[in-house]
Amino acid sequence: MTFSQIQAPNSYRRRLLFPLLGFAGLVLVWDLSARFSGWDHQVFPGPLRVMAVLGELMAGGVLLQHAVASLYRVTAGFYLAIFFGIPLGILLGRLQSANLFINPLIQFLRPISPLAWIPLSMLWFGIGDKPAIFLIFLSSFFPIVVSTTIAVNAINPIYFQVAANFNFNRGEILRKIIFPAIVPDIVTALRLSVTIAWLVVVAAEMIAVQSGLGYLILDSRNALRMDYVMGGMIVIGLIGLSLDTIMRILGHLGAASWNRMDT
Repeated sequence: MTFSQIQAPNSYRRRLLFPLLGFAGLVLVWDLSARFSGWDHQVFPGPLRVMAVLGELMAGGVLLQHAVASLYRVTAGFYLAIFFGIPLGILLGRLQSANLFINPLIQFLRPISPLAWIPLSMLWFGIGDKPAIFLIFLSSFFPIVVSTTIAVNAINPIYFQVAANFNFNRGEILRKIIFPAIVPDIVTALRLSVTIAWLVVVAAEMIAVQSGLGYLILDSRNALRMDYVMGGMIVIGLIGLSLDTIMRILGHLGAASWNRMDT
């Protein structure tokens, strides 16, 4: 047995053990703070009370209903951002005239917080899924466009010269040069964008809709149920962690990891 074969299981155990210890430490600090902070349990509930409340919400189907509503909005807005953002980024990366015309507009709109669009989105789309999906689209669209443009610009020009020598058409250039070259950077951009989208949907649901985890937190706060609030926060964190893990796994598959070292 080689040294690397011995080291691999130890590395796997460390990657599993250390996060569990971190979460255990957080729960311990939370429990001690709830016990000795002097605050009423209605104001600062402990982990056992919050876990019991989460069980109630899951048993009643309320938690699943709100989580599905939030995930639907994130999925719709995120896919729209991918559908429009990646082609636009490729266009800006390949055509200098388009870059000079459109990129200043992108850089002007990109720093505007998606939450600043809430009044306009409610005016344009009313109350419901559409304004939340629009805000998620905005939060994901600009990072994807910018990352795609940078990735296309970073492709070695020699590849395109070779493609011209072999009389590649535009479709072949996209399939054989551009897409394989930009996939690793795009996956990284998608990982960051989906996290931003998950943050935005929770904020949007506190204002523009009447369902979802953000709405659950707001409604619980109005009812002075801080245990429900903290339970919703835990679910948001768990789903966000799951989404990030999925994107990280995608980043280590096939073409998405061809230029990366194993980590």
